[in-house]
Amino acid sequence: MALPPEKASELKQIIRQQLTRMDVHGRIREVLAETIREELAPEHQQLSAEDLMKALRRRGIIDDVMKELTFVTDMNDREMTSTPKPSTHFVDRQPPVLQKSDGSKMVDATTMLSICDPVHMVLIKTDTFGETTLVASYFLEWRSVLGAENRVTNVAVELLGVGTESKVSVGVLNIKLEMYPQLNKTLSQEIVNTQLALERQKTAEKERLFLVYAKQWWREYLQIRPSHNTRLVKIFAQDENGINRPVCSYVRPLRAGRLLDTPRQAARFVNVLGYERAPVIGGGGGKQEQWCTLLAFLCRNKGDCEDHANLLCSLLLGYGLEAFVCVGTKAKGVPHTWVMTCGTDGTITFWESLTGHRYIHNPINPDDPPLVEQPKPMYPYRTVGCVFNHQKFLGNCQPSDAVEVCVFDLHDESKWKPMSGEAIKSVCSPGATTSLPPFPPLCASTIDAAVISNEIELQLRILVSEHRKDLGLTTVWDDQLSYLLSPALAAYELERTTSISAGNEEFQDAIRRAVPDGHTFKGFPIHFVYRNARRAFSTCLRSPFCEEIICCRGDQVRLAVRVRVFTYPESACAVWIMFACKYRSVL
Repeated sequence: MALPPEKASELKQIIRQQLTRMDVHGRIREVLAETIREELAPEHQQLSAEDLMKALRRRGIIDDVMKELTFVTDMNDREMTSTPKPSTHFVDRQPPVLQKSDGSKMVDATTMLSICDPVHMVLIKTDTFGETTLVASYFLEWRSVLGAENRVTNVAVELLGVGTESKVSVGVLNIKLEMYPQLNKTLSQEIVNTQLALERQKTAEKERLFLVYAKQWWREYLQIRPSHNTRLVKIFAQDENGINRPVCSYVRPLRAGRLLDTPRQAARFVNVLGYERAPVIGGGGGKQEQWCTLLAFLCRNKGDCEDHANLLCSLLLGYGLEAFVCVGTKAKGVPHTWVMTCGTDGTITFWESLTGHRYIHNPINPDDPPLVEQPKPMYPYRTVGCVFNHQKFLGNCQPSDAVEVCVFDLHDESKWKPMSGEAIKSVCSPGATTSLPPFPPLCASTIDAAVISNEIELQLRILVSEHRKDLGLTTVWDDQLSYLLSPALAAYELERTTSISAGNEEFQDAIRRAVPDGHTFKGFPIHFVYRNARRAFSTCLRSPFCEEIICCRGDQVRLAVRVRVFTYPESACAVWIMFACKYRSVL
């Protein structure tokens, strides 16, 4: 049976990779030399292919190769493998190929027509420094392929910009849609178009009814107290495409699989995603309205405080906690969002998504006598206007919206005015034609922490040496001292994740042993969420204390630097850098 050219090429590549991995060529050369030297007479130093094969079989080399190989054949449109050994699969070299299979094993076209979730596509631009920019976000209606002739359709979609450029075209994308496995029976294009038209009509009606309800709810809220008009009660928010969506649709329970083990680790992951305010065109100091959908936020690995809070709330909901996004202000009246969890014992915990910090809320009772000691708030929040998650929306209708005096008894309608759960469900529940598509699962990190740590550390050593050379200073590195800094960096990350400090005693003891009597040790740790060594070095030089270490002068000066990269899902990472020096004190 002759193999197709592409299959033959793939088989050759598999065999070549296996031979290289097992160093078969080197072993053949050894057998060839031994056979010529030991088994052939000096006058007959010519070795035939048959003699070589016999020698290879005798030494078991051919059997070893055949045992390691895994053959993949495409028989009757099914993939059949022998032992599942990954050594012969090119997982890191080429994307997986979809195998055509029997369409009878799949749901029929009518059932697929009822699946209203679009395909969300995000276009990201990455510059030479690794900085990402969101270019376009598009929701593709894919169901036209269900009625296409030959089960294939080509679609040209115009991609529009985001934010203030949401009406500006950035280009046209040509898309080829083909259904795998092929459907046994296709639908007529008229049926598909009718279904889509009915859904659009149904969606418009649901949105209209929800808008009518939201206006009525807002009127009732203002009637409670006219001052409510100044509170930050946000029912709708614009996404990256400038579309107004109910804020409840930006949150949904999200499970992290095995990528994040605890809620606090999830908070750390959200914290290391970059912070960037939506750009504003022109002056005035205003804040651009833009809440990103989750996929757009994760793809560019940075976003505003609302994006961080929505993601953290979704993850905490996935862990089974009762979590809400809070909309309010922090110092100087700056609008802000954070996350709140309600414990079964009534404990209210605030989670700051930009830092990972947690705060226990103990309200101040303004009716207490002056002599009664009141709790001192540690959190940075000033006012709260509303709280919401994927099922609830509640407006703060207490006399004061100051966080320190607010009571977060969300079941007390005299303190928190709720929206109808059915109204929210009609436009925000999964599968609703008005809601966003299901959240994408988190992707495991593709970063090799050890390799990146070494690369950044090497680059920093070069930058420090060049900087000191410009100052007329020599640089001597102490590798042992650099290594001793590792436990401190691990302890810093552990403390950021768990709020538990551990290992400091061992680190201090090791440093005391490494620094001789009469010498001085100085260390400076710093944390980044990007991997650009030159940018990090420039930031470090702005710190007088760090500059003092890098530009240290004295007798027997020894410098050290240690970098430790901690990876998280979606290629997010926490980068810890510690500069240190030791020198002999001269008085």
